[in-house]
Amino acid sequence: MIDKKLLDIMACPICKSPLRYDSAKQELICRADKLAFPIRDDIPVMLEDEARTISLEEYDALKK
Repeated sequence: MIDKKLLDIMACPICKSPLRYDSAKQELICRADKLAFPIRDDIPVMLEDEARTISLEEYDALKK
């Protein structure tokens, strides 16, 4: 679980956009770059090499 205060100050390391927390997948998602950064052992891994590209379906679901 990511602390709300921490999430409020975190930003994408690539474009500096806000991140969205996906608790089901334990990821922080950048809509602008269409990337999902993993959370391992309650620690966000904010490295571009560790991020995965989200699918078009996942991106569309974020708009809702």
